[in-house]
Amino acid sequence: MASEVRAPSDALPNAPVELRRDVSIWGSFTWGYADVGADVYVALGLVMGAAHGATPLAFAAAGFVYILIGFAYTELASAYPVAGGGQYYTLRGLGDIWGFITGAALLLDYTIDIALFATASAGYINFFFPAIQSYGVDIGPFHGINLIWAAESLLLIVFLMILNIRGIRESSLFNSLIGALDMVLESTIIVLGFLFAWKPEMVVMQFKNEFPSAEQFFYAVSVAIISYVGLESISQAAQETRRPATIIPRTSVSLIFVVLLFAMAFPVLSLGILPWQTLAERESDPVAVLASAIPYVGFLAGHAAAVLGATIVLISANTGVMGASRLTYSMSECHLLSPWFNAVHPKYRTPVRSVVFFSGVAAVEAAFSFLSGPKAMDTMVNMYAFGATLAYFMSFIALIALRIKDPYTPRPYRMPFNIKIKGVYIPVLGIVGAFATLGMLGVVIWTHALGRIAGPGWILLWLGVYLWYRWRNKLPVLSSVRHDWEKEQIAILTSAEEFDLLEQYKLALTERNKKEAKHASK
Repeated sequence: MASEVRAPSDALPNAPVELRRDVSIWGSFTWGYADVGADVYVALGLVMGAAHGATPLAFAAAGFVYILIGFAYTELASAYPVAGGGQYYTLRGLGDIWGFITGAALLLDYTIDIALFATASAGYINFFFPAIQSYGVDIGPFHGINLIWAAESLLLIVFLMILNIRGIRESSLFNSLIGALDMVLESTIIVLGFLFAWKPEMVVMQFKNEFPSAEQFFYAVSVAIISYVGLESISQAAQETRRPATIIPRTSVSLIFVVLLFAMAFPVLSLGILPWQTLAERESDPVAVLASAIPYVGFLAGHAAAVLGATIVLISANTGVMGASRLTYSMSECHLLSPWFNAVHPKYRTPVRSVVFFSGVAAVEAAFSFLSGPKAMDTMVNMYAFGATLAYFMSFIALIALRIKDPYTPRPYRMPFNIKIKGVYIPVLGIVGAFATLGMLGVVIWTHALGRIAGPGWILLWLGVYLWYRWRNKLPVLSSVRHDWEKEQIAILTSAEEFDLLEQYKLALTERNKKEAKHASK
C-alpha cells in the first residue's frame, strides 16, 4: 500500500527513519474533534459544579479564547507542517529554551489528557455498573479509593499505548470510525432534547438564581478551556498529514465552529432539562444522565450516550498518546531532548520509546489521582489547565515573532485583521489572544490550588533535564543551537510535497537577497 513507504534498500542501516505522511483530511479532523469534542463529556459536570446557572456563559468565555487559539494554530500549522506544534513554533520564533519550556508545558497537558480521558472513558462504562460507581476502599490514610475504576483506567492506557505503537494509520482509522458515529449521536441527543424536554424558563431561572461567585466562575472557565487542545493535536500530526497546506486550514476552521456549536448546545440544553446540581453530582457520566432525562427516548438515549461518551473520550486519550509521542520526537530532533526519544520502530515507523514512556507517566498520574478517592477526576483537572494555557500563550508570542522574523515563509492561511507596519503584517487578533491566554494562565494560578504547585514543579523538573542534557552534550545551555531555518523550511515544504509554496518561498528569498545585495553595494 502507498501508506507503507519504506526506506530504500541501499539506505544506510543507521539512517534515521522519518514519520510517514498518512493522515487524510478526515483523519486530521477527527484527531482534533476527538480532543475538543470530548470536552462536553468530561467538562460538563465539572463546569456545572463550579459555574452553576452560568455554565453556558463559562463555555462561551472559553469558546472566545478557543476561536483565537484556533486561528493562530491554523496559520502556524499550515505554514510549518512538522511535528512539534506549539513547541516547534516557539523554538523557531523565540529560541531553544523557550521552545523547550513550551514543549514541557504541552507534555504535562498531554500526559494528564491521557490519564483524565482514560479515567472518564471508564466512568462512562461504569454507567452500566452502578455498583462500581459507588465502590471504594480505605488504604491507610487514603479513603474511598475505587480500585476497580482505577484498574479499568490503567488497562485503557495500556490498550492505547499498543494502538499507537502499531501506527498512525490504524490509530487514525479508530478515531475516524468512532468520531463519525459520535457526531451523529451527539446531534441526535441535542435535537431530541430541544424538541421534547427543553424549557427556556428553567434556563433563565437558574441563570438568575444560581449564579456563582467570581472565583467559582473563573475556575469554571479555566476548566472549560482545558479541553480545547484538539488544534494542538492537529498540529502535532502535521508532519504525517498529506498536503498539509490544503488540509489543515480546511480541517481547523471547520473544527472551530463544529466544536463550538456542540460545546454551547449541551450546557444550554442541560439547564433547560435538569437542575445544575444533578449533573454536578454525576461528573463521571453527565451526558448519559442528561440523555436519560429526555422523554420518550430517555431509556435508550441514556445508554447510547454512555456508549458514545466512553468511545469519544477514549479517542481523546488516544490523541494524548499521539501528541506526547510526536512532540518528544520533534524535541529530540531539535536537540532539546535526548535522541533516545527519537527512536522509530523499524516496522511500524512510530516513535515507540516516546509512546511507552509517556503512557507510563500517564498511568502513574492516574494511579496517584485515585488516591484522592472520589475526587480523582478533580485532581487531574486541577493540574491540566496550567500546561495548556502556558503553551497557548507562548504560541501567540511565537506567532507574532515569526511574522516579524520570517515574513518570507508562505502562509496558506493568515489570521484575520492585520496591520501592516514596515512591510510586516502584525496580527491584531494574535495580540488579543496573547493577552487573553496570559489572563487565563493567571486565572489558573489563582483558582487551581494543586495546579499552581504541580504545574511549575513539572516545568522546573524538565528544565533540569534540559540543562543537564545540553551541558553533557556540549550544546549551548542558555542560548540556542545554530539553526539554518531557511534550509529546513525548504526541506519541510519538499517533504510535504507543497511544491507551489516551495517555489513561492524560493522566489521570496531570491528577491530578498537581491535587495540586500543592492543595498550593500551603495
